[in-house]
Amino acid sequence: MLKYTLSIEGMQCPMCEAHINDTIRKAVPGATKVSASAGKKSASFVTESAVDQDALKKAIDETGYTMRAIESAPYEKKGFFSFLHK
Repeated sequence: MLKYTLSIEGMQCPMCEAHINDTIRKAVPGATKVSASAGKKSASFVTESAVDQDALKKAIDETGYTMRAIESAPYEKKGFFSFLHK
């Protein structure tokens, strides 16, 4: 699994965050844990496979917001009792 973190400019309120979340879900159908933060000017999501970053940028930019950067990193799912296995 991969976790993507996007740097997005233009979000000002919870409605902006909802627009970004909806856009990510439409552009990346398998996306889970989708979350946007106007305060942090970022959004993140998890997916099973690599994402077409150009298509995602285009989808976000078409909503009136600006995607400045995208990072991906391996994502390890943590269970409720994962702290017991350390």
